[in-house]
Amino acid sequence: MEAMPASVSACPACVAAPAAEAVAARAKGRAGIVLTLPTAHCAACIADVERVLGRYPGVRSARVNLTRRRVSVDASPDVTADELIACLAGIGYPAHELDPGLLNVTETDRQGRDLLMRLGVAGFAMMNVMLLSVAVWSGAEAATRDLFHWISAMIALPVLAFAGQPFFASAWASLKARRLGMDVPISLALILSAAMSLYETFAHGQHAYFDAAVSLCFFLLAGRYLDFRSRAAARSAAEELAALEVPRAIRLGMDGEAVVPVAELVAGDRVRVMPGARMPVDGVVTEGASELDRSLLTGETLPVWAGAGSVVSAGEVNLTGPLTVRVTAAGQDSSLHRMASLVAVAEGARTRYTSLADRMARAYAPAVHVLALAALCFWLWQTGGDLRLSLNIAAAVLIITCPCALALAVPAVVTSASGRLFRKGLLVKNGTALERLAEVDMVVFDKTGTLTLGAPEPADLRDHSPTDLSLAAALAGASAHPLSRALAEALAVAGVRPARLSDIREVPGQGVEGVCKGGRVRLGRAQWLGAQAGDMTATWLKTDQGPARAFTFTDRLRPGAEALVADIARQGKSVAILSGDSDAPVGAIAAQLGVKDWRAGMHPAEKAAAIATLTEAGHRVLMVGDGLNDTAALAGAHVSISPASALDAARVASDIVLLGQDMQPIAAAMRIALQARRRIKQNFALSIAYNLLAVPVAFAGLATPLIAALAMSASSVTVSLNALRLK
Repeated sequence: MEAMPASVSACPACVAAPAAEAVAARAKGRAGIVLTLPTAHCAACIADVERVLGRYPGVRSARVNLTRRRVSVDASPDVTADELIACLAGIGYPAHELDPGLLNVTETDRQGRDLLMRLGVAGFAMMNVMLLSVAVWSGAEAATRDLFHWISAMIALPVLAFAGQPFFASAWASLKARRLGMDVPISLALILSAAMSLYETFAHGQHAYFDAAVSLCFFLLAGRYLDFRSRAAARSAAEELAALEVPRAIRLGMDGEAVVPVAELVAGDRVRVMPGARMPVDGVVTEGASELDRSLLTGETLPVWAGAGSVVSAGEVNLTGPLTVRVTAAGQDSSLHRMASLVAVAEGARTRYTSLADRMARAYAPAVHVLALAALCFWLWQTGGDLRLSLNIAAAVLIITCPCALALAVPAVVTSASGRLFRKGLLVKNGTALERLAEVDMVVFDKTGTLTLGAPEPADLRDHSPTDLSLAAALAGASAHPLSRALAEALAVAGVRPARLSDIREVPGQGVEGVCKGGRVRLGRAQWLGAQAGDMTATWLKTDQGPARAFTFTDRLRPGAEALVADIARQGKSVAILSGDSDAPVGAIAAQLGVKDWRAGMHPAEKAAAIATLTEAGHRVLMVGDGLNDTAALAGAHVSISPASALDAARVASDIVLLGQDMQPIAAAMRIALQARRRIKQNFALSIAYNLLAVPVAFAGLATPLIAALAMSASSVTVSLNALRLK
């Protein structure tokens, strides 16, 4: 089973703040605190958070990044993260601390702006050079024609040097690695067309091809930007998982308590973990009793009791009572850090997938160079050494075979398909996700938070007396336990008035109790109240009147879950459920959905291993999950999907995000992926057909570099129009 909803979740998929900023802030006597905001979703959230934090004593500034749901706070050293978390909780925004030192600076936004800037410069220059070319085509001669050519050169050459940098840098890297990438013929086409145009201008030639060179650069940058946008959302989940580790802990020593970085802790140290805090280390409880929410790590539905001798892991949430823990592993040795390493390995395996465009480019790039060189040699031999004519023809061949249409073939389709899927409620993050989704033959689901909504709901309120409901409302309202909160909310919606109780107190690890009319009433664990716990999810009420009564809970299926599973079966694909929850709830959901292949009680590493085993058996697996315990499996699957309500670490590890609650769009995505793959193959066919027709024309000397550029542009437009058919 997966993570309970956001009350105990942390959001690791925030924009990575530069570690240097945090260091600089500390050097100036300030505390750079980074908090996640899992529930922030609009401009009003930004205003609320920044206003409240800005008024907090000692806070100099607070800045929210809504895209990554995170707030960076500049505060004086005496302001702690716990104080700010409590402040935000008071206005309804759960928050958790991230360690800025474990988050790397993301270059994604800068790269996007850089490409867009170069595209804009190339487009502006293309329009101006085209205007000058129109004057030449209209009959300008002699000095006038030369003047227009020189003005075109002054515009085009600096623009090509600036806007063509992405291609030149990539081509140079390919040549240093002794291979021919797609950017090598692109760079040669840009350089050769510009060089020939400059030569023609010096020689007072009738034709210069600066317009062709700049247009070529513009179309290629458009393709590159489309490809970038389709990949921009994908970032490493391993780094984000590492940032979930609690950066500081309360160490108990001879001199009392001291807040220290977790990196300073060693095996044998003792730490204090307060209620509501995440466990900073792996260890063994030596003092205290409480309940732990392990849903982030194991997917267990209910919190588990923890007392002296209990083993705890980093990332678990302490719910009710303070605990003293003897450290067995901290920092890089903790279970949470090992999970980050597991995700990194899985991501590395998946990034070895080669897209159709890359596979095509491996054969295409060498062929382009061979053709251009053959044209140069043939015409040098045919003309008796006329270098000027031979270079013009070679340039025309290189331009007409330039892989612009090939470069657009995939991103144009991905962009078109992504737009269609977005309107259906799916956000495609990875450039090769649709290609991989089209290859899927098996779908593996997580349970809680994925197939179900992940929120416990009381199932039997009508079966209880008004007195019991009133007592339960009073006791549940005083507890921080997830089941108590769910019960209190349901009773409030039902209009139940809480009873008047006195001496209410929470018993760590057991439940909550109080006094009503001289009699003691309790709400909590079955064992505490002398009841026999079964497989059902329940909290128990005990009064002086009779035995303990159970308030049972259910977890509702997501809308569209049954229809999705049935649709997948109709498509001839296998379905399985892998969950960290216990057998009874997993089996019940599997039976309700008609899924025969299901496994319960699985830890994160076991889920990842199961996905790896299926992959080794030849399956192409689509993994759908939402919890921290799913991240390694999501990263290791052939393609993965997470709901928008998922923990951000899971969303980062996924290729596609389901924006709404309804799951039916996933079936539509699988069909659209097949259509997109057909369109990609059609685009490749169009590109090849275009080359089969155009190359002989250019090779025969019947096309100037300008005509070659126009033909190349026409092929690019054709490919783009074919991609738009997906809409």
